[in-house]
Amino acid sequence: MVSIKEALEIIHAQQPVLNKIELYVEDALGYCLAADIKAPFDIPSFDNSAMDGYALCGNYQTYSIVGEVAAGSSMLFQLKERETVRIFTGGKVPDNSFAVVMQEKTSVEDGILSINEQIKEGQNIRIKGVELKEDQLVFIKGHLIDPATIGLLASLGISKVAVFKKPIVRVITTGNELVELHEERKLGQIFESNSYTLQAALRSFGFNVAEKIRVADDHEATKSAISKMLSKSDLILLSGGISVGDYDYVYQALKENGVEELYYKVFQKPGKPLFFGKKNNTYVFALPGNPASSLICFYIHVLPFLQKITGALETGLTEVELPLLEDFNFQSDRPTFLKAVVKDGKTKILDKQMSSMLHSLAVGNALVFLDKAETLKTGDLVKCFLIK
Repeated sequence: MVSIKEALEIIHAQQPVLNKIELYVEDALGYCLAADIKAPFDIPSFDNSAMDGYALCGNYQTYSIVGEVAAGSSMLFQLKERETVRIFTGGKVPDNSFAVVMQEKTSVEDGILSINEQIKEGQNIRIKGVELKEDQLVFIKGHLIDPATIGLLASLGISKVAVFKKPIVRVITTGNELVELHEERKLGQIFESNSYTLQAALRSFGFNVAEKIRVADDHEATKSAISKMLSKSDLILLSGGISVGDYDYVYQALKENGVEELYYKVFQKPGKPLFFGKKNNTYVFALPGNPASSLICFYIHVLPFLQKITGALETGLTEVELPLLEDFNFQSDRPTFLKAVVKDGKTKILDKQMSSMLHSLAVGNALVFLDKAETLKTGDLVKCFLIK
């Protein structure tokens, strides 16, 4: 058995093969860059107006209007003292402009512009290169591509980027008691939900499931399913059958398929019977079958690994320290992740913490981590992992 810290260190110590692919920028959302990006030119690439108004030559109260500059116009003006041009947001500012004044701060009569405010040099002018200089490092390898990244890459004229390929993930659920949603549920049976939970969790972080299957609590069926998945997956997630019951065959089947154990059993609650292993370049997590336990193990163990094998610079859930909204008496023999709600800068630990219960995870948005039994008071700071 390993500690949570040891388990995460083992995860981060892995050196999986990171495959690179090239994608069009519009298809790269949620991927991590596989190479640094430098600016091919200045941004902005010319001095331009930050708003609709007038570009002024010199600092005066009145000016002669000599023209107009629309956004995208290539017309060039060389203003003389006391001259101005009407200019629109994004329009190229004449080189000898003192400032741009908002149209709301002016009045015009017979071609003469009057200024109704004190002008400061350079106001409302976006200077060439103020955001990025040519050849400046824009993003480093491993940067996660979000909507703003896509917009900036497009503004730099970059249509394709090299990114790290996302893993092929397959999910296996086990259990004789499980039935599919379209099947009739008989006494003693439950609807299979873990594959839906894990698939949704993967999608919420930008990953997809290539295939999901269910197998009965049968040694040969479990062994065969794992064997088939190993040959065509980067990551396999198993749910259920990893404990030590009479019908738990996953651990034995993994061993018989040549999966190397990296760790098995973690000193935590929920999720003690958790397995992490590998065979060649394929990795395996065998998660507990209890729904909340399975999902919490995904958040704490699987997610950092998924992010690592896609080249991300930062891995794991966002972690914050927040005060408790109310007293809480914590009794446990293991470090524990507790379902919680974070609101208005405070956190409340929820009821119904059993590892089989998903409802408190569904209505919550965080996990509070407590590593020892203690009585906590309102306002005490606790470690929170944000899950929404």
